[in-house]
Amino acid sequence: MTSLDKPTSHRKQDGPPGATPQEAADRAVTEAALLEAFGGLRGMIETVVPGLLFVTIFTIDKDLKISAFSALAVSIVLGLARLVQRGTIKHAFSGVFGVGFGVLFAMFTGNAKDFYLPGMIYTFGLALAYILTTLAGVPLIGLILGPIFKENLSWRTRNPGRKKAYARSSWAWGLILLLKCAILFPLYWWGDTTSLGWVLVALKIPPFLLAVWLTWIFLAKAPPPIDVFAEMEAAEEAERAGKSSPSGGTSRPEAGKD
Repeated sequence: MTSLDKPTSHRKQDGPPGATPQEAADRAVTEAALLEAFGGLRGMIETVVPGLLFVTIFTIDKDLKISAFSALAVSIVLGLARLVQRGTIKHAFSGVFGVGFGVLFAMFTGNAKDFYLPGMIYTFGLALAYILTTLAGVPLIGLILGPIFKENLSWRTRNPGRKKAYARSSWAWGLILLLKCAILFPLYWWGDTTSLGWVLVALKIPPFLLAVWLTWIFLAKAPPPIDVFAEMEAAEEAERAGKSSPSGGTSRPEAGKD
């Protein structure tokens, strides 16, 4: 059971001064969804550690093989730890695949800077995906968070305020990632491996936190999600009730009952 599945009444009703219990509950749901989608504090640590280990070892002895395979080994250990603790496969192996591609590129070219190239290309592609999907009317952040909020794609046609919040959030992610690329790619072309590595490590968490914070701000002000799963369950229950009534029609509640 995820934090989104727990009853709202069991959550701590935190929120800004003057917030109603419902507003506080909506904010708690939003925070839980963002943590679930992006891995939370542990996800940030797992993202930083392999690259930090690579650049630290390479700065000390300039050995590409030791640096690359040390980073790969620690990413595998972190991924296995996720699996042992029954974490999601996405969070367990996304880092492993990313580091693995970096190791392959660097080993193939013999250039230590190429360890970072797959991740940089991925970041650029992700920035374009956020922007292009928003221009197409299906902002990527809505596609990511919709299933977690149990609203799927209902926000596209039934919840315009929420669609607007998703569009703003996707613009924020896209532009922040593009700015990050604008810093990293010149360093890849003209800087040395250690400079690129340390700057990349420094830029791992702050842009991510900024994008998550802006997403939280936009969604906290948006209308609540439409729970399409609850709607389907209610429709199925009504259909079963209709079939079970003697007349074969929709059964009516007895007098005095809600």
